[in-house]
Amino acid sequence: MIFFAEAYLSDLMRMNVLDRDGKIVGRLRDIAVRPGDAFPLVTKLLLRRRGQREPFAVPWGAVRSVSAESITLLQALDQIQSAQRGDDEVLLVDSVLDKQIVDIQGHRVVKVNDLKLGSVRGEVRLVAAAVGTRGLLRRLSLEGLALRLWGWFGRRPHERLISWEHVHSLDPTSQQLRLDLERDRLRLLHPADLADILGELSAVDRAAVVSSLDEETAAAAMEEMDFDLQKAVLESVEDEKAADILEEIDPDDAADLMGDLPKERADQLLELMEPEEASEVKELLKYPDDTAGGLMTPEFVAVPAGMTAQEAIGYLRRAGEEAETIYYCYVLDAGNRLIGVFSLRDLIVAPPTRVIDEIMARDVVSVQPDTSHADTAGLIARYNLLAIPVVDENGRLLGIVTVDDAMDAVLPSRLKKQLPKVFSS
Repeated sequence: MIFFAEAYLSDLMRMNVLDRDGKIVGRLRDIAVRPGDAFPLVTKLLLRRRGQREPFAVPWGAVRSVSAESITLLQALDQIQSAQRGDDEVLLVDSVLDKQIVDIQGHRVVKVNDLKLGSVRGEVRLVAAAVGTRGLLRRLSLEGLALRLWGWFGRRPHERLISWEHVHSLDPTSQQLRLDLERDRLRLLHPADLADILGELSAVDRAAVVSSLDEETAAAAMEEMDFDLQKAVLESVEDEKAADILEEIDPDDAADLMGDLPKERADQLLELMEPEEASEVKELLKYPDDTAGGLMTPEFVAVPAGMTAQEAIGYLRRAGEEAETIYYCYVLDAGNRLIGVFSLRDLIVAPPTRVIDEIMARDVVSVQPDTSHADTAGLIARYNLLAIPVVDENGRLLGIVTVDDAMDAVLPSRLKKQLPKVFSS
């Protein structure tokens, strides 16, 4: 069999199929490939024959040659037995062309405008997806004209190809395109880029991607999404996966999402979560959404009074990993009442043996759980705070409201996407 170095699917689809005597026996309707390897193997041609509704499947081994004008078979068509398409085979035109894939390097979702076939170790395989303008123009038989026009201006647009080794597999059951979900590759993406990609995917593909991510990566991306997309992600994945993700995101964000889910599913997710994380979320769900209690996170750093600066630094090294911010450190008495606050800068510049009671500020601005969103944000803005503590009627520290959460609660929706994340986990 002779096959020139490479060919695009759109060019092949315009070709006649000839038998060994040069007689036209049909037009190419589709090409079947078998996924599983980095480059799926071409296995069959589906022919459209005049007067026949059902396509005729020709095994690829029955092809003698492919030229720039036609595809020629080894035998007469009546000497070739029509092959059954296997359950593990996928049709390129029906199932791949015009579908979406993720361009990992470009951090976006793109559409497959054309497909490139080529020789890999002596076999014909699917080697790349064309996702640029040239692929679309080639589909419309306008590539030659466009190239001449571009040539007049001294330009020649490059072919935008994504190697098929970056596309994980094709699911022959659902016929949905599956993406390269290597965890290490996706973890290298900035969470905001991954969130943008997930937002562009269809619901089915989004669920497949999120389900294949580790919980930390999925949670980091979730925290960059708007609330509606976060909710859509949770609704699209299995309960166990949703619970794992909720354990990783900030408790206040998890509580917001839980509060908007049907009670039956929210209860189910809480049951699946680890007891400690579930307990934090349940506590936050007690407070109305439009209050400081509904905004606060229990992930803060507090130290007992009487510690030296050196002891406090050691404590922060152990406890600070779970906090949403360690810029502020709160000081508690024996009854867990808030009595002071100091900044990380105050701690670093203090002599190691100095007691933190001597460096803390005692006049702490705070709010109670029923303080409104607007009043909480107003106090944060007035005193230029990065976070404000929430205390109960007895002065016990319950949580903190960070500036980004407070501003997000009171800003108009159109400005929320422009608000940078002050704290990241």
